[in-house]
Amino acid sequence: MNDLIMIAPMPPKVMADLSESFTILKYWEAVDKKTFLSNCAHVKFMATNGHVGCDDAMMGALPGLKVISSFGVGYDGIDVTAARKRGISVTNTPDVLSDAVAELALGLMLSLCRRIVDADAFTRQGKWLEGGYPLTGELTGATVGILGLGRIGKEIARRAQAFKMQVVYHGRNPQAYEPFPYYASLEEMAAASDWIVAVVPDNAATRKLVDRKVLTALGPKGAIVNLGRGTLIDEPVMVEMLQSGALGGAALDVFDQEPKMSPDLWKLPNVVLSPHQGSATEKTRIAMGDLVVQNLLRAKEGRPLVSPVG
Repeated sequence: MNDLIMIAPMPPKVMADLSESFTILKYWEAVDKKTFLSNCAHVKFMATNGHVGCDDAMMGALPGLKVISSFGVGYDGIDVTAARKRGISVTNTPDVLSDAVAELALGLMLSLCRRIVDADAFTRQGKWLEGGYPLTGELTGATVGILGLGRIGKEIARRAQAFKMQVVYHGRNPQAYEPFPYYASLEEMAAASDWIVAVVPDNAATRKLVDRKVLTALGPKGAIVNLGRGTLIDEPVMVEMLQSGALGGAALDVFDQEPKMSPDLWKLPNVVLSPHQGSATEKTRIAMGDLVVQNLLRAKEGRPLVSPVG
């Protein structure tokens, strides 16, 4: 069987399926990583994920590497430019997780808007006996600005429309066949929106893209929802503005240095937190794993890859 370097552990089904066709070499278990890689110079196939990834130095230590199959739609941890220069193909798992992430986006919005988490605690603590719960906001009629109208962004837009929301968007370029108003300026979109939902990947152009100016434009009645990467938002500035009331709320599935985050976020009543669960459903993770396996099997057999990056 062919050898396969696996950088981080994957779901049991993926491990089992790959074991039928590959000998899995477990990088994460190696005490001496450098020696491990030097013994893998012949290996053609790698399985990793977008967080742990594979940088140029690791590729350089693996001259035989031909294919990197990544578990997840995001591949910011993989140096794709270096891979292309070295003739290494990179794959990811798009499409199959779009519905799950879009569902969570609307779930986070509902939780924040209707204060579902806080209302649950209020009820469990017996406070209802002392009086009714305060009035909340609602999504109907509100404007949501989608930052990144890609596959996931489009699914979020469809669901937002079902909630009778107005949809606008910002991205690198307008999309001619989409019916939603386009804003070339993120700051201007923020000023026109009640919500911003961010679903963009991490790269040099997106880090701290949501800065003080954008959050100020969103304002004390606006809310930011992030399911892309935590690096997108200037997190200390966001926390400060949430504390002062300069920003209305935040619903976050990703964080700048997850799983670490500012403890101040835990104390804020105008925040809903999720531990990077966007694609974390049984159905979606099975589909993602199947794509990882199929890409590697196709590469092994010399057939076209199912979901190559770029």
